[in-house]
Amino acid sequence: MRRLTLIRHAKSSWDYAELSDFERPLNARGRRDAASMAQRLAPELERPLRLISSPALRAITTAHVFAAALGLPNIHIRLEPRIYEATRTALLGLVRECDDADRHILLFGHNPGFSELAQLLAPAPFGEMPTCAVATLAFDVPHWRELRHGGGVLQRYEYPKKNGDSGAG
Repeated sequence: MRRLTLIRHAKSSWDYAELSDFERPLNARGRRDAASMAQRLAPELERPLRLISSPALRAITTAHVFAAALGLPNIHIRLEPRIYEATRTALLGLVRECDDADRHILLFGHNPGFSELAQLLAPAPFGEMPTCAVATLAFDVPHWRELRHGGGVLQRYEYPKKNGDSGAG
């Protein structure tokens, strides 16, 4: 069984007009949501894990929070520039290239690609994944390259407001 966990970056700040989209940091709510979601999910994420993140500041910061909750140093996060602004097709290609030694992969990135990839790979009861949403998909395939449209099962879907965790901000 292979698992792919898609983690959309936490809420980012629009307070710094001089920053590019790529450089936008998390806002206070985003930092709270990332910590809350990471603590909620860490006990249930089987090890070993491969963490792969978009290099955009809001995504890599979210990945750092999850790595800390999992007890992993940040050097365990692989930066993958292709995730930033990727389409679902590009994301699927990236996942299909993953090492078969990695049974569970956590991807940190962006919409619309993440929501569309989840819906492509498994029946998903959601439209757009909100910020800091987590979708875990399972696949009964021996190799990542064998992932197919509709070939997965959505095992878990969580987001900060689902249990009232997120405050205003």
